[in-house]
Amino acid sequence: MELVLVRHAQPEWTREEISQVDPGLTELGHQQAERVAGRLAEEHFDHVLVSTSRRAQLTARPVRARLDGVPTTDRVWLHEIHLPQSFADTPAEEVGLVLREARDRPREEWWDGLPGGESFRDFHERVTTGLMQELAVFGARRAPGGLWELDESTQDLRLLMVAHAGTNSLVLGALLGLEPEPWEWERFASDHASITLLRTTAIAGGHIFGLQRFSDVEHLPADLVTA
Repeated sequence: MELVLVRHAQPEWTREEISQVDPGLTELGHQQAERVAGRLAEEHFDHVLVSTSRRAQLTARPVRARLDGVPTTDRVWLHEIHLPQSFADTPAEEVGLVLREARDRPREEWWDGLPGGESFRDFHERVTTGLMQELAVFGARRAPGGLWELDESTQDLRLLMVAHAGTNSLVLGALLGLEPEPWEWERFASDHASITLLRTTAIAGGHIFGLQRFSDVEHLPADLVTA
C-alpha cells in the first residue's frame, strides 16, 4: 500500500495587509498547483482525498482534472488546525505579532493551541481518528505491536491526500509510530506543493509504514519553491 501526501500550494495569507483565515492561493501558488498536478498525472491512484480548506481545494483542482476518473472525496478531518476566527480581517501585522509571541510559550501551553482556535489536542484527535477510520475502509487496520493488517486487495492500493503541513505531519507521526508533539509542523517541515510518500512493508507477520520520500519538490523550478 502506498500513501502519497501533498501539501497545498502557497496560500494568500495576507491580502492588502489584512489577514485571511481560510485563504486561497497566490499567483505563485497556482503555478505550483499546476506543476504538482503535472507530476501526479504520470502516476496511478485508486482514490484521492482532499482537505475542505480553500487552499487545499484550489491545489487539488488541477490534480482532479489530470486524474479524471479517479474517485475523489473531500474530507473535513484533513483540514489544518483551525485558527482563531478573530484573525479574519485583522491587520496582518497584529496577527504576525501574536504568532511570533506564541512560539515562546511553555510546552504544555502549546497543547492548548491559540486562544479562540482549535487546541492541538483536539486537532490531533480529529486527524488521527479520521485517518484510522479512513484506512480501515480501504482495508488497513492497526494491529498490536505497531504493526498493520492489510487486506489482500489493499496491498497494491495507492491513495493520494491533498492537505496541509500540520495534517500531513500528524499522518506521518501516526503511521510511523511516533509520540505526538504540539509542534508537528516543525518536526516535519515540508515545502508548498511538495510530495511525501509512505509505503507498507511486510514484516513480523504484519506490515509497517515506511517513509520513502519526504517534501519532494523535484517538479518545481528553484524560483517556485516556497516553505
